[in-house]
Amino acid sequence: MAERTDRMSTEGMRYARAVAETGSFSAAARAYGVTQPALSNGIAKLEATLGAKLFDRSPRGVTPTGFGAAMLPRIERALTALDDVRAEATRLIAPKPETVRVGVSPLIDPTLVASAYRAVRDLPGPDARRQLVLSEANMRELREALVDGDLDIIVVPSVEPMPRYEHRVIDSEPVVLVEPLPGEGPVRLADLTGRELILLPDTCGLTTFTNSLIEEHHLAVRAYPGEAGSYRVLEEWSHLGLGSAMLPKSKLADPAGPYREVLDAEGNLLEIFYEAVWDPNSPIADDLAALTDRLGQLSH
Repeated sequence: MAERTDRMSTEGMRYARAVAETGSFSAAARAYGVTQPALSNGIAKLEATLGAKLFDRSPRGVTPTGFGAAMLPRIERALTALDDVRAEATRLIAPKPETVRVGVSPLIDPTLVASAYRAVRDLPGPDARRQLVLSEANMRELREALVDGDLDIIVVPSVEPMPRYEHRVIDSEPVVLVEPLPGEGPVRLADLTGRELILLPDTCGLTTFTNSLIEEHHLAVRAYPGEAGSYRVLEEWSHLGLGSAMLPKSKLADPAGPYREVLDAEGNLLEIFYEAVWDPNSPIADDLAALTDRLGQLSH
């Protein structure tokens, strides 16, 4: 244990809360968009201030120590109070911006992005000048921009947690399989056993979704040793015989081209879900909730 200090680390408190919620240092680090060493160091500084360890790590996972079990509820109450002070100050002094800054993953269906324009136009309130400022970026950049306050809301595949942020699923679409020699009719997840899947770099959320699916259903599949650079290349490489590819239906280069729908273990159509994520303490949190409701209506 490091030498005890008198300075309480708010950042360390937030990291500790995230570990308690996710049960994992790595998952908590992903949720905050920081490296695991940075998160571990922040918690170590907090433990030095408090004088004892908050968590025990073992092959079975992360669990609070007896000391941690006593302190974590107090950390939660302290952070809630701090967030309330910040949110109330923001509401009292910050004017509502004339723009809504929306970040989207490249994976998002373009029709959903188009709906965002109409949804912003329909936001309640007297300010008719409010405009949408749209940014497309990879998942990590979007999450960091939201945390830093550079974006008001992000629309991303629902694949990773962000503790303390509002999440609302607004759309979904089928995931389809492209094969070198397309079969007929839907394919079940279990039938993917033994196949080689072509993947993208893990930036847009599709590879995270695919890997989670493989792990959850214990699918014995192999990853092609190379990585495609775009959704179109996924299809082209599959047609060349390099392997199979899974992607959202909206990303097919030719919606009429050969593909197979995928069924889950219960025989239901496999879908990927998209969610809106925003800070509940934002000065326009009510408008963001209304925007999300409107997006959900327009997508169905």
